[in-house]
Amino acid sequence: MAQTWYIVHTYSGYENKVKASLEERIRKFEEEKERRGEKDVRGKLISEILIPTETVIELVKGKKKTSSRKIFPGYILVKMELNDETWHVVKDTPKVTGFAGSRTQPTPLSNKEAEELITQITEGAYTPKPKVTFDEGESVRVIDGPFTNFVGTVQEVKPDKRKVKVLISIFGRATPIELDFIQIERN
Repeated sequence: MAQTWYIVHTYSGYENKVKASLEERIRKFEEEKERRGEKDVRGKLISEILIPTETVIELVKGKKKTSSRKIFPGYILVKMELNDETWHVVKDTPKVTGFAGSRTQPTPLSNKEAEELITQITEGAYTPKPKVTFDEGESVRVIDGPFTNFVGTVQEVKPDKRKVKVLISIFGRATPIELDFIQIERN
């Protein structure tokens, strides 16, 4: 049986602790199997654990700050060969509430879904995204740059460049200015 990716539900905010606990439980599980002489010729039954995260940029006290944000809080991905033993190793890990799918039969991700998710995770690590996105017509306040504290309306959003064109009133005249996402906030 081949390994596939499964979605494991955890307590929200405990994803990193669950990953560490699960890695320790897997290590002990593998050692116990080896000690009993049941070394599996196929290798590890649970081979990979991922916490889906992305890198985001925000403005904190006038400085750009890059941080990591969980894409799916409360969920981790586990690549494993599902059998009764591996199911119990994962399910009995502290702060794990279960698998995605039915209570008795977890639903694996298709190869296509897994590839898309892993690509999103790995690409997200290289291209930081703004913490907040905006819509056309939305009222915003400038929080950085020469137009700080000006209020305006989003005229155009360029998500690929992480920029917005905002119409602000200068001397009673609507003037378009281009700003980074992190230079404005919702009004």
